[in-house]
Amino acid sequence: MTIERRNFLRGAAVAAGAAAFSGLAGRANADTSPNSDPAVPFHGAHQAGILTDRQNHGAFLAFDATASSKADLVDLMQTLTERARFLTAGGVPPQLGISAPPSDSGLLGPTVPPAGLAITVAVGASLFDDRFGLAGAKPSKLRPMDAFADDNLDRAICDGDLLVQVIAPDHDTVLHAIRDLTRHTRGGMQPRWRLDGFAGPPRPTGAPRNLLGFKDGIANPDVTDPALMNRLVWAGSGEPAWAKGGSYQVVRKIRMLVEFWDRVTISEQERMIGRRRDTGAPLSGSKETDTPDYADDPIGSTIPLDAHIRIANPRTKASDDSRILRRGYDYDAGLDSNGNLDMGLIFTCFQSDIDRQFVAVQKRLAGEPLVDYISPVGGGYFFALPGILNPHDWYARSLLS
Repeated sequence: MTIERRNFLRGAAVAAGAAAFSGLAGRANADTSPNSDPAVPFHGAHQAGILTDRQNHGAFLAFDATASSKADLVDLMQTLTERARFLTAGGVPPQLGISAPPSDSGLLGPTVPPAGLAITVAVGASLFDDRFGLAGAKPSKLRPMDAFADDNLDRAICDGDLLVQVIAPDHDTVLHAIRDLTRHTRGGMQPRWRLDGFAGPPRPTGAPRNLLGFKDGIANPDVTDPALMNRLVWAGSGEPAWAKGGSYQVVRKIRMLVEFWDRVTISEQERMIGRRRDTGAPLSGSKETDTPDYADDPIGSTIPLDAHIRIANPRTKASDDSRILRRGYDYDAGLDSNGNLDMGLIFTCFQSDIDRQFVAVQKRLAGEPLVDYISPVGGGYFFALPGILNPHDWYARSLLS
């Protein structure tokens, strides 16, 4: 990183500090203005955006670090922290004078509302190469994303040094945050790939539906149970000391071949998924919240043995520890070069152990009937950093200090 670029990051951090200060005065207005969602707490042992409920809109941006030294990487992470802290709290952007460009895009108006924004920062395996002297501190399960038997991965949209997840109730809030974060960090990281997603409202009730028309995310573990989250989500034993409070994050871009899916009968669709399309109930139940009954259906006469929900979570004692916390979003990228609809799922999940959880589930799903209608094409494995403890803390401080 050149001196000019490093100074740019330092200057951005100073401006961010001024913005945070001015935000104290404007926060009351930002939090109480009409149609404004409240601020999501930024400080804590864990980052927001993990246990946070899925929002209406989400963006996932992978970056390559262009910082040329560990000191420059520290500058980058401090700048990223200050911008995220301001954006999620809201406030009045500072005035830089008539001879300077405005400090904010103005997309959300003269006062930036918190608007329910949550930002989550994660690191990829490539950040732990020999550039910054971090090889010995890499989380134990972190690596480039595996290619599974039914994948069709484009490595141009896989992996990355850093992942920034931006979620909010409104699309313009997400776009505003993306513009701000990329503007202030352009000297330290370069975008590698980006996925934009959305989540529809419950129709008519319960869990939202994915683009196959089925309710999605029904069987997530209870995020209000701290003991369960410690077992399934937060990094545990065998990880570097700095990683306490973090979580492994998997992102997968899964294209859905919806034109072909729409030609399949509802009964066949339901047998592939294992749930009713109208209610979301398992084929052995009447409500979406009913637990699938596999013990009374050993040969799969009600829920087929190769149904997606049955393979993904057989609900045995052995598979209990392989549960994951899902936070998926739909995506619509228009048309491909052949004029086919390019849409599908941004599958996102958090877990304490990629191999014990996500990889184990993927291996069970190999060859399931649904693979004829879906095609994983991109994404990556990342480690969501521990939380920002206080106003003096910053992303990856325990790793880089």
